[in-house]
Order: sequence, then structure tokens, then C-alpha cells
Amino acid sequence: MKYTKHNAKDYARENMTGIWAAALNPFNDDLSLDEVGLRSNIRHWIDDLKIQGLFVAGKQGEFFSMSLEERKRNFEIAVDECAGKVGVIVSVSDQNMDTALELAHHAQNCGADYIVLHAPVLSFVHDRGEVLYQYYKTFCDQLDIGIAMWSHPDSGYLMQPEECARIAELPNIVAIKYSVPREMYVKLHHMIGDKIQVSTSLEDDWLDNIEELGWRLYLCSSPPYQLQTANDMRMHEYTQLAFAGKFDEARKVRDSLEPVRNAMKQSKPAGKPTAFGKYWQELLGQAGGRVRSPMLELDETEKAAIRSAFESCGLKP
Repeated sequence: MKYTKHNAKDYARENMTGIWAAALNPFNDDLSLDEVGLRSNIRHWIDDLKIQGLFVAGKQGEFFSMSLEERKRNFEIAVDECAGKVGVIVSVSDQNMDTALELAHHAQNCGADYIVLHAPVLSFVHDRGEVLYQYYKTFCDQLDIGIAMWSHPDSGYLMQPEECARIAELPNIVAIKYSVPREMYVKLHHMIGDKIQVSTSLEDDWLDNIEELGWRLYLCSSPPYQLQTANDMRMHEYTQLAFAGKFDEARKVRDSLEPVRNAMKQSKPAGKPTAFGKYWQELLGQAGGRVRSPMLELDETEKAAIRSAFESCGLKP
């Protein structure tokens, strides 16, 4: 551990900054984890794209399809390959609390910088505040590692800003990935932005949140390695311009990526987001690979449409 439980908030505010990306996991043809491909991707993201942190084994990484041992191995590979050069936050999210706690202890022991824990599905529970507080408190009581909350619609509800603010008082809660409408995360930022890092994964809002809210953390999704190449780092460029207060210049660079964003949106099959993301990675020269059930693979017609969109979007190889 690079910090203690009681200085976790200060450590994260100092070190959990910049663009953090959520890693897709490449799977081989036999659906085993492609460790070589994953390591190659991580090296590219760090060395070529200057990504400052990785979110590993989350929804993008298809954690729901992985065994407990595979998820632990996923943590270890990321920690080993990042080697302290960039931050590593790993998802220990699981509906089974014992599983989530086992993963959390492994993350702490293997050298991850932080963990992320999404709000659990709470069937039939309509007054969620105390349930959520005690849920996160259990993890905080047992661990020293910094913990990021994560609220998203897949839980069946959204954590309310007031619920998040109460949990944020716990000593090693350091951040929240708040996948909610903008008015909700703006409200939460004004409530607790001096205590923990508030962030959201929508790249479309990133520049506005730097300018209007003073954000310094993008936590996190796949655009950092899908909108960029080693020779075309416009997301990194507009972020650095915005951090320097050069917002007019930053907007021009951000807006120049609109053809890429549109190409991705228009060619992505509605029922196959993960397969789309992996195929787009392959077109960029990264390891993509197969998806695991229940995710669906692309057919040849869909691949042709994606290739056409990719070739015309203006990304420099």
C-alpha cells in the first residue's frame, strides 16, 4: 500500500488524475483470456497513448463471464504490466458479497491502487439509504485500500446524491464513478467535490466538466484507446489544453473528433456493444478477440459496415 486508510482521500486527490480507461479483455478463439494480447494493449495504452490509469475487470472487461480465479489473474496482469507507471483500479463488483470481499482483499494484496465497487442489485428494497451505507461500510471496515463507489442503471436504480454524500464520509472512500444524468453528478460534485473525486464515463462531457467543475479525473471508459492512435492523440491533446486553461483551443481539438464519434455510433449494432468495441480495437491494431456469452459476436455484414465507418472517420493510423 502506498498510503494508509486515513490518508487515502488525500493520496487519491493527488494521484488519481488525468484520463483513466476501462479495459476490454481480449479472449482467444477458445475463449480463454488472451494474456499476451492484454499485456500488449496495456503497453500501447500507457506508452503510446499516455493513458494515466486503467480500470480493470469491469463491465467493459466482461467480469460477469469470468471465474473468480480469472478475475484475480486479471488484476495481477494489470498490476504487473503497469508496474507503478500508471494507476490501477480494479472492479471487485459482485452480487455475492463474500466474492466481492475476497476479490477486494486480493486486489489490496497484489498491489492494485484502488478498487471500485458498484451498487448491488437490491430486489424489493425501496428505502435504500441505510442498506447502501452499511454495504460500503463493511468494505471500508475490512480494507485499507481506497474504494470508489459506482452507480449505474444496471443496478436497477441510481444512488441518490444524498446517499453518496453520506458514504463519502467513510475514511477510504476516495471517488465515485457516477453514471447518471449530468444534473445528478453536478449536484453531487457541489456537495462533496472537496472530499472525494466525482467523475463520469461520458467522453462527450469531459471537456465541459474540466471547465465548469474543475475536474481532473476521467473515470472511465473505452474512448481513450478507441478515439486515439499513437499518431493521433486528440483526446489527450484537448485534455492537456483544458487543464492549462486553453479552452477555446481545446474545444477545436475536441470537436475535430466528431467524425470519429459519429462513425462509432452509427456503425455499432445496438445488441453487440462489446463485440463492436473489440473489433474497433482490432482495426486500430490492438488485441480484440472474441466475446463470451451472453454477449453476441458480430456477423460479416456488421463487420463490413464497421470497417467502412472506420476507414472514413479520419483517425490517423
